[in-house]
Amino acid sequence: MEDIEQYIEALIFVSEQSIRTEEIVYCLQAAFEQDFTEEDVSHHIANITKKYQDKQFAIGVVKVNNGYQFLTKKDYHSVISLLQAQRAKKKLSQAALETLAIIAYKQPVTKPDIEQIRGVNCDYSIQKLLEKELISILGKSEAIGKPILYGTSPMFMDYFGINNINELPQIKEFTDNTASIGEQAE
Repeated sequence: MEDIEQYIEALIFVSEQSIRTEEIVYCLQAAFEQDFTEEDVSHHIANITKKYQDKQFAIGVVKVNNGYQFLTKKDYHSVISLLQAQRAKKKLSQAALETLAIIAYKQPVTKPDIEQIRGVNCDYSIQKLLEKELISILGKSEAIGKPILYGTSPMFMDYFGINNINELPQIKEFTDNTASIGEQAE
């Protein structure tokens, strides 16, 4: 078969995890009812690997965990990490957004202070915000128990497109006086 390498390439491409040589052999034998050896498949994988070493490709075949997988080349990792960070930042729950707002406006702030304002435990939200690098640990408070102080991170600034905390909207900008009851004294 002339195009066997394309089938192997397709198997490697669609595999969510690394695919072992014996798995490729099994798939090829089941699909084409022919005998394939691991040596033959390894030879074809070597050809595919060589093909993707060309600079025109942003991906390559990499041996991982005793199998093969298409991965992006290291030259492109910085751009890909930006995309992953951008996508990860978009997935904030309402609780995480509320926690982030409290930290942004009250920083440096401790977890007990955040929980007092929100009225609920915020362990999970703080953990997620730390993982997404939207907040950082600023140190420890001098209060009893020396709780950790949290504040926003440079990633927070990038995400919201601001240069410093002073550019956050002021709390008074959020209040809507049109829905007030009674007369207002001037």
